[in-house]
Amino acid sequence: MTLLVSLVFLLLLTLIGISSMQNATLQEKMAGSLTWRNTSFQAAEAALRLGESAVQRATYDLAMCTTHVTCAPPVESATLSAAGTNAVSGVNWIAAGEGFYGVQNLGATVLAANLPIGTSATLYRVTAVAISGHSRSIVESIQANAGNPSEAGGGSRRIMWRQIQ
Repeated sequence: MTLLVSLVFLLLLTLIGISSMQNATLQEKMAGSLTWRNTSFQAAEAALRLGESAVQRATYDLAMCTTHVTCAPPVESATLSAAGTNAVSGVNWIAAGEGFYGVQNLGATVLAANLPIGTSATLYRVTAVAISGHSRSIVESIQANAGNPSEAGGGSRRIMWRQIQ
């Protein structure tokens, strides 16, 4: 009888141990996934900053997009894995650290956010992509270039930011 009770307790302890190991393994996977997500987000944000720095240069010049396909947010960002020019969107993806960035000239406006009314500004969409492990992060910003930085309302500034994925 004592042997039977001991075996039942041993079985219960074994089941508790197996359950604990499964829990620990699941937590390890979740922590790894979170680390990948954070790393890819940080790399995408760094690539975005590089793209914005390129746009902010006074000598930066990029042809304006002309169709709804070339002006739309680049769909290839969800599958991008290498630098180069996309044939459909026309975006030239540039490698930047652990990620990539692409720039689109959206044209000129006098109604850009956070600029004095009537200030003419050229809008650029900067999209950045980074991959870490199995995690992909995509961030995007709109830069408004408003001419001479020494003039009121002039210079370049970020007027919109969003995380797509």
